[in-house]
Amino acid sequence: MKERKRIKIIVAMSGGVDSSVAAAILKRENFDVKGIFMKLADLPKFKKSEKMAKKIAKVLRIPFLTLGLRKEFKKRVIDCFLKEYKRGITPNPCVVCNKEIKFGLLLEKTLALDADYIATGHYVRLKKENLRYKLLKSKDKEKDQSYFLWQLNQSQLKHILFPVGDLTKKEVRKLAKKFKLPVFDASESMEACFVPKTINDFLEKHLQKKPGNIINTEGKIIGRHQGLFFYTIGQRKGIRLPGGPYYVLDKDFKKNILIITKNEKDLYKNELTAKNINWISGEKPKLPLKIKAKIRYRQEPALATLKIRDKKNIKVMFDKSQRAITSGQSVVFYQGQKILGGGIIN
Repeated sequence: MKERKRIKIIVAMSGGVDSSVAAAILKRENFDVKGIFMKLADLPKFKKSEKMAKKIAKVLRIPFLTLGLRKEFKKRVIDCFLKEYKRGITPNPCVVCNKEIKFGLLLEKTLALDADYIATGHYVRLKKENLRYKLLKSKDKEKDQSYFLWQLNQSQLKHILFPVGDLTKKEVRKLAKKFKLPVFDASESMEACFVPKTINDFLEKHLQKKPGNIINTEGKIIGRHQGLFFYTIGQRKGIRLPGGPYYVLDKDFKKNILIITKNEKDLYKNELTAKNINWISGEKPKLPLKIKAKIRYRQEPALATLKIRDKKNIKVMFDKSQRAITSGQSVVFYQGQKILGGGIIN
């Protein structure tokens, strides 16, 4: 009798607890598992992470390889990030990285290595129904990462696995301990992976300051800013003007003016337009459509209606006004547990 071919899976290992447990689960289920580490920048944190990922692979007794993607990551993620900030827009580098690097380049290279699937430690679930793949929120509401994956499509999803999507973070740490992985109590990484300290430090190092006026809602000049890219809509900290608190209300790029307000209610708006729309199913739904939408990662999805704005843009009308809608960020559409897709806020 001919032996059944073992399914080959390459796990993107970051040296953190989630991807380590993802690899351990797949190894336990007797898949042919390999670990891969993506070297994206020459930073001490990447050296430390690579060392840990290698250590985990050794504990799990799986082959391990490092993939140097510094050039590609710089071009597709970092340069894009700086270009958007220079235009005064606030991008989300994790959304871009997932599309371009993890499930773009890495997936291509994984399939070229004759693997059947790529697996990651993302907290999100995948379900196949009527020959189509559905992306669902994870079991752990606090850790759900579906917001970052709205740009995925059907041809990518058929080669992706999310082994920790049906677990809570607590359960993942418990499993890490059970598998004797030295990362069971590792702390969470908060900042973008290529940022050594803070985003503002990073911007100051890479972008030239362009000072301009700060005005209030009456149009009165009340201070100076060092560059519009240092500010994001809704920001309160870092304005450094007496008589506050003040909030960033808007940015006028043509005149290089920062507009601020003392009234937080000014930040609330009930609609936005979005471009670069992606539907995960590959099929555009019939609009108008009642959905729930998220305009930032740490936010509860809010009731909204999607309408056609024009050929390329969609209008999102919220039932209740949303605070600090920001150009460049993602708006992600949900129906129950299912992620329909999303777009970039105009």
